[in-house]
Amino acid sequence: MSNTNNLAPTQGPTRRQAIVGVAIAFGGLAVVSTKSWARAEDEISRTAESIHQEPIIKASRSRVYEALTEAKQFDKIVLLSGVMQTMHVADKPAEISREVGGPFSLFGGYITGRHVELVPNERIVQAWRAGAWPAGIYSIARFDLVEQGSGTRIVFDHTGFPEGAAESLASGWKAHYWEPMQKLLA
Repeated sequence: MSNTNNLAPTQGPTRRQAIVGVAIAFGGLAVVSTKSWARAEDEISRTAESIHQEPIIKASRSRVYEALTEAKQFDKIVLLSGVMQTMHVADKPAEISREVGGPFSLFGGYITGRHVELVPNERIVQAWRAGAWPAGIYSIARFDLVEQGSGTRIVFDHTGFPEGAAESLASGWKAHYWEPMQKLLA
């Protein structure tokens, strides 16, 4: 007769030890993963400024698109904006490429950039900068042209500009783009 109390111990962990070991291992991964997530979240700005405006212009999408992408039309917007009284922009007319990747220079060269996307009568996306910004800093200005009855609603988003510039830029878009464009195209 054999004595079960004299059995040699098993070589591997008991079922309970295995479950506890796995739980500890996953718990350790969770701690490491949480730390990784925290580091990734530290890289995302939660305070980034942006501008969203939706002006309605009493003109067709094609007329609005032309006003924003054709230099002679844009110069008329500049004249109506009154900016010529504060800046010497009459010395240098607008230059606007009609090609994706092409440059533009507006308001006497104070605003410059490149077209990232041009979808005629629908969308304009620009890498856009003001002359007073630090070298190499570009923001993204997106103009989506949406038919609104007999007019056009511009769904406008501006992101990536220097911190603290939102208020000035938002009022500038209204005073130097939307209001004079409304006068020009109405």
